[in-house]
Amino acid sequence: MTTNSKIVEKKYLVPFILITSLFALWGFANDITNPMVAAFKTVMEMSNARASLIQFAFYGGYATMAIPAALFVQRFSYKKAILLGLTLYAIGTLLFWPAAKYEVFEFFLIALYILTFGLAFLETTANPYILSLGSEETATRRLNLAQAFNPMGSLLGMFVASQVILKSLQSDIRNEAGALVFPTLDEASKAAIRTQDLAVIRDPYLILGLVVLIMLVIIAFTKMPRTGHVDHIHPMQSFRNLMKNRRYREGVVAQIFYVAAQIMCWTFIIQYAENLGIDKSTAQLYNIVAMGIFLSSRFISTFLMKYVNARKLLMLFAFGGMATTTGTIVIEGMVGLYFLIATSAFMSLMFPTIYGIALEGIGKDATLGSAGLVMAIVGGALMPPLQGAIIDMGTVGPLPAENASFVLPFISFVVISMYGYRSYKFMK
Repeated sequence: MTTNSKIVEKKYLVPFILITSLFALWGFANDITNPMVAAFKTVMEMSNARASLIQFAFYGGYATMAIPAALFVQRFSYKKAILLGLTLYAIGTLLFWPAAKYEVFEFFLIALYILTFGLAFLETTANPYILSLGSEETATRRLNLAQAFNPMGSLLGMFVASQVILKSLQSDIRNEAGALVFPTLDEASKAAIRTQDLAVIRDPYLILGLVVLIMLVIIAFTKMPRTGHVDHIHPMQSFRNLMKNRRYREGVVAQIFYVAAQIMCWTFIIQYAENLGIDKSTAQLYNIVAMGIFLSSRFISTFLMKYVNARKLLMLFAFGGMATTTGTIVIEGMVGLYFLIATSAFMSLMFPTIYGIALEGIGKDATLGSAGLVMAIVGGALMPPLQGAIIDMGTVGPLPAENASFVLPFISFVVISMYGYRSYKFMK
């Protein structure tokens, strides 16, 4: 399969650049937040399962707001939806100030929940908008290119989490034997450290909120084409059309499992490394390496799609993910950690490729269809707490629970491989 069409035409270059910058902006939010599960577990002294409510709140916001975002786009425009999304995003980040002041875990969850209301608006809007900025022939490649900037934001978020947050947490100080000192302190000392550490967690989110407000102003004063926007589509008619489309239905399921796999692999790499005696800050550096591999693989896979069918690549990459998670499960020690890091290479093309395949040819139903695929991000809310509960078990048979818990990403890659295979063989 080859194509000579331009990925981005010159007339769409400015809006493409601005909207693509949003991919980096929500990538930063995703990956500064993932390590907070481990941070809150220690500083608030809670179980892995309870700390994983961070992911439940974060990705649950997508599920709550994706459909309302799609209805808003249909009623108004892509640009207005983007501006509302940025507003909600900023509000969520700024709520970290009172959350840290009152030191209430549930307040942090509410802040993240509202923050992802904004991200739901941005993703529901930005993905189909990028697909519409040019020919349908190059739409999947264009979305993969835009999505390549998402891990750039993610890398920055991971770096800030590692070098600004996790490295500064007094609650993560260990003794010469490698054990945490914090649990052995008296309550007054713990309270002082908790106040300091929650302020460390708070500040990067406040700075992020200011950046989001700057982007809001820039986009508000930039003219955006109405490409791809269709007025007066009844939501129920779109819903019925989508439910008749098997490729779309199965794409939503595949996306649920993909997002679950991604969030589990990037959230619990810290617990996996900690089980090997590695501190949180150093463990997050391994996550940064994984994201660098992810980013490199995203550009490589986008190039390969010029010559290889995207559906076939999706299937082959899912097989690769199954192989690396198998190594993560059955091989203990640093080699298992290396297999976990390598998994990111195979996850790289999955989200935009599933997205592009599922929305291919659905025309006027793209807005609501996009919302369904953004709602699929709820996979990141549902499965991490389950993985956290497995890790809390300590051991599963002969394996450390940290190893055994990665059977959940393995199952996710099996589902994705089936979607890639069915799309390639039966849905061309």
